[in-house]
Amino acid sequence: MRSSQQDESTSHTLSAESDLTHTSAIEDRNAPGTRSRRKNSLTLEKAENTVTQLDSITESKMAMNNKPRNRMWIRTTAFLLFVGCVLLFFIPEERLNFKPNLPESDTGISSDSNTNVVLEPSKTNEIEDKENIKSVPAKSKVDTPNKDKVQIPSQSSSKHCTVPYPGRPLIQYALMLDAGSTGSRIHVYRFNYCKASPELEDEIFAHVEPGLSSYGDDPEAAANSLNELMSVALKNVPKELRHCTPIAVKATAGLRLLGLKKSERILEAVREHLETNYPFYIVEKEGVVIMDGKDEGVYAWITVNYLLDRIGSTKKIPTVAIFDLGGGSTQIVFEPESSEGFEVAPGEHKYELKFGGHSYVLYQHSYLHYGLMEARKAIKKFMIKLWSSVSSNKKDSVIPGVAASKLDITEDHVPHPCFPKNYTEQFSLSDILNSKHEDFATIVGTGAGHAQCRFITEQVLNKTNECPLSPCAFNGIYQPSLQTTFSIHDIYAFSYFYDRVRPLGMPTEFSLRELRDLTDAVCAGNVDQFSHLPEAIKELNKNPHYCMDLTFIYGLLHYGYEIPLEREVKIAKKIKGIETGWCLGAAIAVLDQSVWCKSS
Repeated sequence: MRSSQQDESTSHTLSAESDLTHTSAIEDRNAPGTRSRRKNSLTLEKAENTVTQLDSITESKMAMNNKPRNRMWIRTTAFLLFVGCVLLFFIPEERLNFKPNLPESDTGISSDSNTNVVLEPSKTNEIEDKENIKSVPAKSKVDTPNKDKVQIPSQSSSKHCTVPYPGRPLIQYALMLDAGSTGSRIHVYRFNYCKASPELEDEIFAHVEPGLSSYGDDPEAAANSLNELMSVALKNVPKELRHCTPIAVKATAGLRLLGLKKSERILEAVREHLETNYPFYIVEKEGVVIMDGKDEGVYAWITVNYLLDRIGSTKKIPTVAIFDLGGGSTQIVFEPESSEGFEVAPGEHKYELKFGGHSYVLYQHSYLHYGLMEARKAIKKFMIKLWSSVSSNKKDSVIPGVAASKLDITEDHVPHPCFPKNYTEQFSLSDILNSKHEDFATIVGTGAGHAQCRFITEQVLNKTNECPLSPCAFNGIYQPSLQTTFSIHDIYAFSYFYDRVRPLGMPTEFSLRELRDLTDAVCAGNVDQFSHLPEAIKELNKNPHYCMDLTFIYGLLHYGYEIPLEREVKIAKKIKGIETGWCLGAAIAVLDQSVWCKSS
C-alpha cells in the first residue's frame, strides 16, 4: 500500500519536472535574446578550436625545423672530438706539456716553439749592447752541441720562405773573427735554411787596427781590442738568437809569425774574454786558433765560388781560381783540369773537398812570409844585406857574381830603387845583424824605376831554389802549370791585389801587360797620368811604398805563378755585396758541422 503510494508520488514528481523542462524550452525558443547569446557562444567556441589547431600546426613545423639544426650540432661535436683524438694520437707527449701562461724569458723564446726540445737561457744574455764591457759576469757553462738536446729558436723571418728545412732554424747567424796581421775584422753573417744548405741573406763587416799580434806582451789588451767588433755583433744579432749563434776566431799569418808561446797566451786570453763576457757559442776545437794556411786558401775558394754560384748547385760546373794576398802570407787555390790523364801529385798541396753533393780535387798552397807586409820587409832587407859588411875579414854576397860592399850601414845610407827619389826611412838591423842593440839603417830612395825594383823582387821570390817535385812555381814549391791545367777559366784576385790597383783606376778585369804598364807609370813618378782621379793622387802621395807594392804584385803573378802577360785577371773586394776572402767559406763549414747552442 505504502509502496503504491510512493510510486504514485514519484510519478507525479517526474511528470512535474518534465513539464517544467518542456515549458522552459518553449520559453527559450520564443525569446530572441536567448537565441543571440547561444550563437555567440558557438562562434567563440569555433574560434578557440581554430586557434588551438593553428598552435598545434606551428609547434609541429618548429619541431621539424629544429631537427636539421640538432643534427648539425651533433655532427660538429663529433668532428671536433675526432680531431682531438687524432691530435692526441700523433703529437708527442713533450709537446703536450701544458703550462700556465708565464712571461717570456730574456732569451725571447716563446713556449710554442716548433722544435722538440727546450733550451735553457744563457745567463750572459743580460749583457747590454755597449762598446766597452767593463763588468765581468759569472762564467757561463757551454754544453757540447747535440742536435737531440738543443732547441733551435725559430724566431725571425725570411723573405725567401716561411718554413725551415727539417731540423734547422729558419734564420741562422754566424760570427767569424779574422785576426789578421794588420788588423782584426768581424763578419756577421745571416743565413736562412729554406733548403738543406744555408743560403746567405746578409753580411755586416767591421774592422779595427792593429791586429792581435801587435799585443805580443799584453794578452789582456789583445782580447780587449776585440770589444768594438763584438759590440757590432751584439747590435746586429737578435737577442733571442745569440746563444745559438756560433763564433770562431781564426788568426792568420800575424800570430803565426809571433811565436808559439806569445800567440798561445793571446788566444787563451781571447777565448776567456769571449766565453765570459759574451752570449755567443764558441765553436769547439777550432773555435779560437791559428788557422792552417791550407784552410785559409780553401775557405777563400769556397767563398768566391759559392758567391759566383759555381758550387752548391745540382749540376757540377767549372770553378774559378783564387789568389789571396794578405799581410803575412799569400794563397793560391784552383781545380786543375783533369784532361789527358793529369792528376795532382800526392802531398799536402792536394785537397779533396766534398761540397753540395760533388767532389773537387784542388791544388792549394799558402806561402808564409810572402804577404805584402812581409814582402816589404824582405825587399828592404835584401838591399841592406847587399850593402852590408858581414865581417871585417869576409864579404858575403847575396847575389851570385855581385861582391858585397864595404859600406858601414850603421853610419851611411843604403840606396833603394823601389822608393821615390830622396825618400828616407829608418830600418831596424836587429834581425839582420842578430844584435840585441837597436841599430838602424837609413834607406834612401833613388826612384830608379820599375825594372830596377823588379830585379830586387825577383831575388826575394827565390825562383832559383831547388825544386824537389816538378813543376815548381817559386821558392821550390810544387805547382801544376796554370797554362796547361787551368788555361781557360777565370782567375780572381782579392785583398791587397784589389786594394793596390783599384784606387788607381784599374778596371775589375785586366791583363798582366796592363798591370805592368801601370807599375811602370807609378815607379816613374808619372802622377799626371792619374790627374783625373783625385783619390789616386792622394793614395800615391801618402804611400811611398806604391812602386814597391805594385812591383811585388806584378812579379808574384807573372814571375812567381807564371801567368802569361796576355792572361786576364779579375779583381774583387765584394761579390754580390759580400766580402771576398776566407771568412764566409769558414762560416759555411762551421754551420755544416753541427747545431751550436750555448746554455746557462
